[in-house]
Parts: sequence; structure tokens; C-alpha cells
Amino acid sequence: MVYQKQILLTMKTTRLFLLPLIVSLLLVMGTGTIANAQVKGPKYGQDSVKCVMEISLYREFFKQWKNSDYTNIAVVDAVRHWRWVFLNCPLGTENTYLDGVKMYNHFIKSEPDNTRKELLIDTLMRIYDQRIEYFPNHYKTGQSQVGSILGRKGVDLYQWRPTSVQEVYDILKHSVELDGNQAQTAVIVYYFRTAIELVNSNLLGKDILIDLFDQLMEITEYNIKNNPKEQADFESVKSNLELSVEPYANCEDLVPIFRKKFEAEGQTNTDLLRKIINMLDKKNCTADPLYFDATVRLYELEPNPESAYLIGRMLYKRNELNKSSEYLLDATNMADTNARADCYLLLADEFRTMRDYSRARSYAYKSAELRPGDGNPFILIGDLYAASADACGTDEISKKAAYWAAVDKYYKAKSVDPKLEQVANERIYSYSRAFPALERLFFHDLKEGDSYTVGCWINETTLVRSSK
Repeated sequence: MVYQKQILLTMKTTRLFLLPLIVSLLLVMGTGTIANAQVKGPKYGQDSVKCVMEISLYREFFKQWKNSDYTNIAVVDAVRHWRWVFLNCPLGTENTYLDGVKMYNHFIKSEPDNTRKELLIDTLMRIYDQRIEYFPNHYKTGQSQVGSILGRKGVDLYQWRPTSVQEVYDILKHSVELDGNQAQTAVIVYYFRTAIELVNSNLLGKDILIDLFDQLMEITEYNIKNNPKEQADFESVKSNLELSVEPYANCEDLVPIFRKKFEAEGQTNTDLLRKIINMLDKKNCTADPLYFDATVRLYELEPNPESAYLIGRMLYKRNELNKSSEYLLDATNMADTNARADCYLLLADEFRTMRDYSRARSYAYKSAELRPGDGNPFILIGDLYAASADACGTDEISKKAAYWAAVDKYYKAKSVDPKLEQVANERIYSYSRAFPALERLFFHDLKEGDSYTVGCWINETTLVRSSK
């Protein structure tokens, strides 16, 4: 028994000693012949019995390696049988490629010799290529999985051979073109990273980088909205993209790029116009005339309430109020409730500026109906009442009665919207001091708490109060 244990120990020691040499010889020698793998044919190749046996053997050793948390030397036996399967019956099982990627990533990570490491990387790439050749479709859905496989190939190539930037970029570009909204998070990140490296090397233009950013953000935002299981991951990707593009996407960079595109295609290309508007909006470049020009042109080509709102808002900022209100009235047909509430509130402020207080109040109430938790419409109505005080009275009481109605609205504002409490309280304090003095109330036969109807366009009942 002691003798048998010594033999087993000697064998184990020998295998450990020979492991680096065995792996290097198997893998480096295999690299030259793997490229000559047979063309498509029978599932188990020309020798089906041996193929089934070799698959069984390599899988058994692979499972032992896996069960050891990928630490024991069973991977040596696994790769010896795996290589025969890879070369002689590539259609035998898709596990050949999944397991092969796992093993070769392990070997590459463990290989100290750079020359052998490069050969191992070549083989890893060949594993991905052969999987695409023999298993291009997903075994469950029957749908193409080429984009997904290319994505993994590109990410691995970048990890092990980061200097192959152009090759990685091309692989990941193809992957995203095939997968679209199904693109993997790592693929999106590394695709954009390689694009930035190519820009820094003057091998790619900033305009292409900006287009790519827009494309990848669309994919990312689609998944944030429609892929709850990976929402957090795509939120992280979004932050990564925005941070990475920052040095290349300021207004000074974006406007010349998009101005040239606008002048070349912008008169008819609605997709381009939307891209220009969205990108300039995201990067806070809306003050540039290009943003206005693109928005107006899109509205001319495809009139819709959303574009009308953008144009109306810009005209409002330019103080072109009459033109602005025309677009904003069209914008009140927007489907989004919050957007309509914003639109009505902006209309209210416009008509306040034009001193059409009655219409301003009407639009403020419409905004409040759509968004009951927003106190801003009541702040605005209170301001309208306060501004009308002198014009809506004929004596010292009636000229100050509008302040009572105004303060009512400020109380209403902070009751529905607590975050406006400070704003409302400041106005309440200011206008309460403008209430009539107590002795003046007595002179007009009024007392605090009496009901009082404010006249003029306000035409609202409030309570008598004196200044404090």
C-alpha cells in the first residue's frame, strides 16, 4: 500500500512538472493545424464512434476542472481530447466552443511567454470563428447569434491584445450592426472605447464618434426602458458613454459637425434633423442658431406638437411672444401630460408678459388641472392678482383687495406643493404688509373675516384681512 501511494505521488509530481510543457506543446502545435479544420459534414465527422468518445472524455475532464473552481490539472487532459474534437468533429457539440473559450482564456492568463501567448490568442480567435461557421444560430430560438459571438470575440481580443484597436473596432462594429438593441453592455463600452482611441490616433473623425455616441445611446436608452433585468447595467453604460464623450462633444465640436450635415442633408433628412436636435439638447447647445434652424425645419417637414413646443419655447426666450404663442397653442395637443402642463404654464407666463392677465390665468389653471401637485400655476396666478391691484380698484380698500386674493393663491401653492413653501411665504409676507390697516377697515364698515368679492377681471371672493 505504501509503495502504491509513492507511485501515485511520483506520477502526480511528474504531471505537475510537465504541465507547462505539455500545455505549450499541445496548444502551440495545434495553432498551426486548427486553421485546417474540416468543412461542414456529418455531425460526428468521419469517425463518429471516436468523436463521441473524445467528446465524452474531454467533457469529463473539463467538469473535473470546473468543479475544482478551475484550479486543478484536469484541464491538461481536457484540452488534449478537446483538440481532437475541435479538429475532427466541429459539428459534434456547441460546448466545444464554449468550453474552448474558457480553457484558452485560462491558458492565456497563465502563460508567461509572450510568443506562446500570442499563439494562444490566435487560437482563441479561431475558436470564435469556427463557432460562427458551424453554430451561427441559437440552439433554442433558431435566431442568428453571430452578433453576440462577435461581441465576445472583440471584447476578448481587446483584453488580451489591446494594441489591435482597429481590428477590435471592426469586430465590435459588425457585432452592433447585427445585434442592434440586443447588443451586450461590454460590447457597447469597448466599441466606444476603441473608437475614442482611433480618434486620438487621428484614424477616425470626431463626426463619426459623435454619430456612434448617438447610436449607442439609443440602444442603451432602449434597454433602460425595456430591459428591467439589466436596467442597472445599462444605466452604468449610459454614464460611461456620457463621461467618455465629454471631451469630444462640447458645443464648439458639435455645432460645426452638425452645421455641415444640416447644410448638406438637413432640408429633407428628418432622421438627421432629429439627431441634431437631440444631441444639441443633451449637450446644452440649444442657444446656438443651428438648434432653432433644425427644429423649425423638422416642424416644416413633419408638423407635430412636440416640435411646435420646442420652437415656441425658443421664440419665447427670444421674446418673440406673438410667434411663440402660435406654436405653443399647437403644442397643447402633445400626448404627454407633463409636457402639456409645461406648455400651458409657459403660455400663462407669455400672456402675463403681454399683460393679458385673464388668458394667463386660464392657461395656468389648465396646467394645474394636468399636474395637481405643482404649485407654480398658483404662484403665477397670485402674481397676476398682485400686479392688478391698483388697476382693479377705485378706493383705498378695493385697490388693495387684490392682495387678499393673491395671498390666497400663495397659500394654495404651498399646500399642494410643499417644496414651494419658502417662495410662497416670501410673497405672503410681502403682500400681507400691503393689506389695509385695521382702522381703515372700520372706516369702510368692514371687519376681518368678512367675505369680499374682488372686482375687475379677477372677480373672485376672498376674506377681509388687515395688515399686521
